Amino acid sequence: MSQEEIASVMATLQSLEVIDLEQPRYVGAPTYPVHFPGFHYVLHRRHEPGLGVARTGASGLITCAEHSGTHIDALCHQAENLTMYGGCTVTAQIQTPAGFTELGVETIPPIIARGVLLDVAAVAGVERLPDGHLVAAHELQAAADAAGVEPNPGDVAVIRTGNATVWDDPDAYLRGPGLSADAARWLAERRPLAVGADNVALDVVGHVDPDIGSLPCHVILLVRNGVYIIENLQLEELAQTGVSEFVFVCLPLKMRGVTGSPVRPLALTPQK
Repeated sequence: MSQEEIASVMATLQSLEVIDLEQPRYVGAPTYPVHFPGFHYVLHRRHEPGLGVARTGASGLITCAEHSGTHIDALCHQAENLTMYGGCTVTAQIQTPAGFTELGVETIPPIIARGVLLDVAAVAGVERLPDGHLVAAHELQAAADAAGVEPNPGDVAVIRTGNATVWDDPDAYLRGPGLSADAARWLAERRPLAVGADNVALDVVGHVDPDIGSLPCHVILLVRNGVYIIENLQLEELAQTGVSEFVFVCLPLKMRGVTGSPVRPLALTPQK
């Protein structure tokens, strides 16, 4: 790439607004029950007097579940009848004590894609959809129609339910809305690279689909269609811009054999 080409790319990037889509990480943040406590931090080296030098250092230890905070699910995260995406059977050689030898989070490429915001809460005329509300396929279509956008193959579709507004209230957050099985099918038919939402599991916590069972969206998207899932997105600032199409940037950590990764997704939008 020439200097002129680099300058052109930089000029384009500098003309864009960067919107952070990650929720803050801290002890006590909302966490899906099986991943509790989710995040823990201990400061074990501190700035202290009397060390005989001017410079002091501080550092700590982070312990967190892969699926805490804003994160992306790898394809090995879920299986149906002990079969993962692409017909990959769960065996002792693939699921090892040290992690997975297939479909781990390190196989997710750096994501730079067209992003599409489907603001279901706005179309419903509410700040936040009701607790436990199952977003249906027709609600996603209505949000797409209202915004004049449609998820295309390779895109990242993010769904706003308004649940991020109660991030500081873990009990309320976990009671929040999510997607139904037919909404997941609607999305899968459009072959996105990834789907994300502003709730803890994309699915509704505790909901059991009569045909699929628990976490039907995970089964439909991850296992049957190879679509990555991003959870606990912060979509309020993005929604306030009124932008429905944007550049979505997300870089999963390259941790071999791991079932998910913390991420800090970004939306790049035109500056106003």
